[in-house]
Amino acid sequence: MFTGLIQRIGTVKRVSRGAGLVLEIAADEDWAKPLEEGESVAVNGVCLTVVKCDGSRFTADVLRETESRTGLAELVPGAKVNLERALRAGDAMGGHIVQGHVDCRGTIAAKTPKGRDFQLKVRCGRVLASQSVLKGSIAIDGVSLTISGLGDDWLAVDLIPTTAKETTLSSRRVGDSVNLEGDIVGKYVAKQAKAPGLTEETLQNAGFI
Repeated sequence: MFTGLIQRIGTVKRVSRGAGLVLEIAADEDWAKPLEEGESVAVNGVCLTVVKCDGSRFTADVLRETESRTGLAELVPGAKVNLERALRAGDAMGGHIVQGHVDCRGTIAAKTPKGRDFQLKVRCGRVLASQSVLKGSIAIDGVSLTISGLGDDWLAVDLIPTTAKETTLSSRRVGDSVNLEGDIVGKYVAKQAKAPGLTEETLQNAGFI
């Protein structure tokens, strides 16, 4: 599990496409505690397992399913990525619950300056939009953000200078693809809302409305 608070920016060092996609990535700054083989690291919001590691550099295999659902297959040597190590017991929970399981890819439709901040409008499809709520949470390329605008097939988020500086989102342009993971709570609520026998009356009797 992750929080969506990016800890390091990484650089893709090698991309292998033999029997399967393999990524070699190095954090631009050393970790306070060295990586360990077998631990999980979120790369642009995708949970990957460290197969090999040497200092700040690590190698990870990418499943075929992950290739098809995320933008990892498009990475090339030199590309910058957001990195976050898995949450450990006792760590501060500063963002929101992020599983590292990308729901879909979105496309940046607009990037609008707002004083010192800027807003990203992202086309996300109707399913993810229907599971999202205004002022709720969304992970974009692994970054925990608050939804500031919402439509039938899009959502918008605002970024403060710190988030722009410490993640790769400041370099994103209109037309770029991003990995999106919706709030797990919203997904469960959406599924239960479709359950047989669940009506406005039952929700009211249970005290939800």
